[in-house]
Amino acid sequence: MKEPISTAGAPAAIGPYSQGILAGGMVFVSGQLPVDPATGKIPEGIAAQTEQALKNLSAILAEQGMGLENVVKTTVFLADMGDFAGMNEVYAKHFKAPYPSRSAFQVAKLPLGAPLEIECIAVK
Repeated sequence: MKEPISTAGAPAAIGPYSQGILAGGMVFVSGQLPVDPATGKIPEGIAAQTEQALKNLSAILAEQGMGLENVVKTTVFLADMGDFAGMNEVYAKHFKAPYPSRSAFQVAKLPLGAPLEIECIAVK
C-alpha cells in the first residue's frame, strides 16, 4: 500500500504527482526545486538554491518523523555541471557518514527554469 505525503513546508506539486510517497517503510520524495514555498521564488546562487532544495526535502521527510539522516539515495539534476562543486559543498554540510548513495546529472532543462532539482529515497 502507498500513502501520499504532503506538507505546506515544501512547494506544492506542479503536476500530477505527490510531494512524497510512503510505501513499505520507505519514503520516496519527488524532485524538489529550490523554490521557497512561502514566496514561490528561487533564491540567487547555487549555494542558496541547494540549501532551499534540501530544506524542501527535509520538510517532506519531517511529515513522516524523518530527516536527512534517513536518506539512503539521492539524485541531483543540474542545469549546468559547472555548478557541481558549489552544490556539493552545501550538500556535504547536510549529510553525515555513511553518506547516501548519489547520482548527479546535467540535464537540458528543469521545470520553472530552475538550476537544480534533488530527489531522494529514505528508510524509516
